[in-house]
Amino acid sequence: MKAIPLLLIFFLVFCLHPAVQAQSQRLKAAHRLFDQLSYLNAARSYEAFLNEEKHRDTVGVQEAMARLGYCYRAMQDTRNAERVFEELVRNYPETDARNYLYYAQALAANGKYRESQKMYARYGEKQKEDLRGRRFTVSYMDMNQFFQDSSSYRVEYLPINSRQADFSPMYFKNGLVFVSARDETGVVKRVFNWNQTPFLDLYVHPDTAELRKIPAAADRPASLGGGNAVTETAGNEPAGELKLSKTEVFSRTLNTKYHEGPMTFFRDQTRMIFTRNNSGRGKDGKGDDGVRRLKLYLAETSGNGWKTVGELPFCSNDYSVGHPALSPDNTRLYFVSDMPGGFGGTDVYVVEYRDGTWSTPVNMGRDINTEGNEMFPFADEKGNLYFASDGHEGLGGLDLFYAELREGVAFQPVRNLGYPINSEKDDFGLITDGTRSTGFFSSNRKRGLNDDNLYGFRRTCKQLNLYVFDAKTSRPVPLADVRVVKAGVNQDLRLTDPDGKTGFCIDASVDYEFRAIKEGYAANSVRFSTLTQSEKPVLTVSIYLEKSDNTLVRGTVNTEVNQRPADGVTVTLRNEKDQSEQKVVTGPDGRYEFEMKPGSPYTLTTQKNRYTSSRERIPKMKSGKKPAVIESRQGIYGEGDVFELKSIYYDFDKFFIRPDAAGELDRVADLMRKNPGMKIELRSHTDSRASDTYNLRLSANRARAAVDYLISKGIEPARLSARGFGEDEIVNGCTDGVECPEEMHQKNRRTEFKILAVR
Repeated sequence: MKAIPLLLIFFLVFCLHPAVQAQSQRLKAAHRLFDQLSYLNAARSYEAFLNEEKHRDTVGVQEAMARLGYCYRAMQDTRNAERVFEELVRNYPETDARNYLYYAQALAANGKYRESQKMYARYGEKQKEDLRGRRFTVSYMDMNQFFQDSSSYRVEYLPINSRQADFSPMYFKNGLVFVSARDETGVVKRVFNWNQTPFLDLYVHPDTAELRKIPAAADRPASLGGGNAVTETAGNEPAGELKLSKTEVFSRTLNTKYHEGPMTFFRDQTRMIFTRNNSGRGKDGKGDDGVRRLKLYLAETSGNGWKTVGELPFCSNDYSVGHPALSPDNTRLYFVSDMPGGFGGTDVYVVEYRDGTWSTPVNMGRDINTEGNEMFPFADEKGNLYFASDGHEGLGGLDLFYAELREGVAFQPVRNLGYPINSEKDDFGLITDGTRSTGFFSSNRKRGLNDDNLYGFRRTCKQLNLYVFDAKTSRPVPLADVRVVKAGVNQDLRLTDPDGKTGFCIDASVDYEFRAIKEGYAANSVRFSTLTQSEKPVLTVSIYLEKSDNTLVRGTVNTEVNQRPADGVTVTLRNEKDQSEQKVVTGPDGRYEFEMKPGSPYTLTTQKNRYTSSRERIPKMKSGKKPAVIESRQGIYGEGDVFELKSIYYDFDKFFIRPDAAGELDRVADLMRKNPGMKIELRSHTDSRASDTYNLRLSANRARAAVDYLISKGIEPARLSARGFGEDEIVNGCTDGVECPEEMHQKNRRTEFKILAVR
């Protein structure tokens, strides 16, 4: 497999035995190759030595056998790794505990879970501090947990794969950018010393829609088996008569003679962050130990394609940083590193990115990271995290895992995605949508050794039909709201049809709450668990509602900057009479639903970290009145949001606040009084007329005038700052030398406010 050496060449540490004094020349040559990370050639030399020394009881044999097993492990040759480690632990039971771990991992990668369980147990006895021994021993007692969702997914081999490694896809425009070792052009073919395969570069296929149209051909199953769950096309050609667009080099300016990839793109797709071997020349490109490690680089589009801007500030020559993944709002960057202080070989870290500045890296913690290797993170459109790991319990090699995040922190145990997305081989580099209905990933399941390939997947629906009935009459209740709640977070909202029915696609190993709400009825909910998967193709749940004179409270939370629904907002309805509370976290639609008893006053509040909070009093409703529905709306302001003050314009060459601007600034003052922890920056712009220096000074004066006005309205000066941009950010093309009418120039003479902090 190529993806693992790409990162682990600089990460894995091998506990070597002390060198023996009397060594054959053949063994010394093998050691030299091993130390040079030339594992293919080292394995050949160790095999030759062991054939010579097979019947000699020497320390050199044990050391050679341990290193030979490690060579096969590094090259992902699990069959030979199993053979060598089996002989090692049988003949030398006192060998280093780590060799029992490697033997257990090789057995699992070859689908021998019972034997692997025994070796994990022996490893746990020898190395009690490493939780993998105990976890995998318990996990392999019941393999059904990895197959609960197997009927829901269909996995297909993609026809854009080459004869070399292809892995780690990423969405780009309408296509896929991925990493490949496919043959380089030119006469000279450079190869990677580790396993004598070409170096890695970035390639692009322009149209994912073509890949999703691939017929589900009934070709031979993948090595894991499992009926029709996984299909592959023969060779490297697309199934059927489908004609594919050409896969091409992504950027000849970014691809170098060393490794490039994996990568991630900013939301505007004009900038990217990618992994590359340290490109510094000579000693400047290597650490103190002489190893050229991985770093993350920022690149942006230019007139001639892509150009490298520079490495990210938290990279180092002494440890590797790679495998980047941006959050959907581009404020967090997840990456992988072996920097000091981690839990295992490689850990997932996160840094914040605001206003062009990177924070200090923070380890994602024990919920994500293990004593093993966590790699290839990806954040979906909801901000949840996918990653590959060989430290969490899985089917073998790297498995793919999912972590649901709140404010960037995992609040539930990570979940193994199970078969058929995972196999006994290495599965990694997954990208998908927010519902995991379609996506792509990498795996070496097809042919094994040195053969990573790209796969696509799509999810079929496990149907649950839900019915809402009147509790007294047992008649269907049409047009009832049915909300799906998972772990206190709102998910889908559906309406029942005339038969009181609605339907959902459900996942395996999930606890659901279905909550039915209807005007004139008391809300009711049922809990439903798929931890034990039913064999029925369609499941059924019923909810019964009783008549009530409660008032329904419905509402939506939007972000003021773009008027889009705000997810992750905690909405609380508090009964001020008995102090009871109803609480929910908004989902993708930003909506919430509560019921309010008559005769009690209520308070509705919204809260989200780094956003403004709101508080709304709801008057009590009288008993006996016809049930009512209260519609509510809340808007929240977040750190980093920039708002244009629509009514604030300036006369040409002036910086005094015009009377028509007062109302808009009064609203800003009112917002700041309601949120005493808010700090803002007033940002002013000019049109392009006059010199750059003059316009910069004029815009600074205009921003200062807006600040002075807010101070006059009682806002503390420490909460305000002013910044002039001059003519740097023209909004309508009226730049120097362009003839424009006065009303277009006036559009550029504007003031904005940016929220710097919210407490």
